[in-house]
Amino acid sequence: MALVQRHLPSRRSFCLCCIGSATFAATGGWLSPAQVFAAARELVDPIRSEAAKATIKVHRLRGNVSVLEGSGGNIAVLTGRDGKVLVDAGITGSRPRIIEALASLSSDPVKHLINTHWHFDHADGNEWLHGEGATILAHENTRMHLAMAQRVEDWNFNFPPSPSGAIPTDVLATERMMRLNGTTLALKYYGPAHTDGDISVAFTDADILHTGDTYWNGIYPFIDYSTGGSIDGTIRATEANLAVATDNTIVIPGHGQPISNRSELKDYRDMLVAIRENVVLLKKQGRSLADTIAAKPTAAYDGKWGGFLIDPAFFTQLVYEGV
Repeated sequence: MALVQRHLPSRRSFCLCCIGSATFAATGGWLSPAQVFAAARELVDPIRSEAAKATIKVHRLRGNVSVLEGSGGNIAVLTGRDGKVLVDAGITGSRPRIIEALASLSSDPVKHLINTHWHFDHADGNEWLHGEGATILAHENTRMHLAMAQRVEDWNFNFPPSPSGAIPTDVLATERMMRLNGTTLALKYYGPAHTDGDISVAFTDADILHTGDTYWNGIYPFIDYSTGGSIDGTIRATEANLAVATDNTIVIPGHGQPISNRSELKDYRDMLVAIRENVVLLKKQGRSLADTIAAKPTAAYDGKWGGFLIDPAFFTQLVYEGV
């Protein structure tokens, strides 16, 4: 069975750095594909625990838009007289440090929260932010998943229905334009991509695009087939992001280094397309999943993209599942 080298990143890269650490220590840094997959299936509770200890770093961008890094997905914040607008909510365990970070930006109350999709590392903080006064907006499929018991097979985890205060009360089907704090926000549904409820949020005046988890900067992405995601949908979403981004656009990814650009986004798209083509060719040859992983279809990209939780074996498995 092929082996995959595992490199652990800094905590700021994503709050998953503790996942699989016991296995890493026991194996001297080498994981088999089965061990990689097993580690990924046990990630939810450790992520929540890690988020309670994580430092929140504030990156000020432009046009009163900032990004908070360190609690699950990257959180965008727009300040102003209409109250703070947050894009994604992070993880509840980070609440004290998120409050500190928000206070460092302005004294404006939190009034609006937009979920890019339903995953807990982006929506776990919904309930407490609603308690602070935020109205929650999301795609209708995101609301559906938060309101019901939901299983994610590739995490081997069953999520219970969210508390009533965590469920979005305002939903969109395709797109929405909003004017808040002197800024136009353009919300657009991708169609099924990372999940079946992903939306982008563009701060049009500042030329900033929050992509949610349709873009992971510098790391292989997770794709949630249990709730409508696919490799093809992820590629389509990335192409949609490229179509609206310019060389001046600041791109906020769902995970990875929180300040990106069109050039890095294009590299991500090219990586996805190339690995998909490699896996398709192997699968057409009748290769099993184990044989496909052993053939290392991601090898040309592992040095840049493979040093995190979604290791080459696990990402190969995700692509294989969808082609």
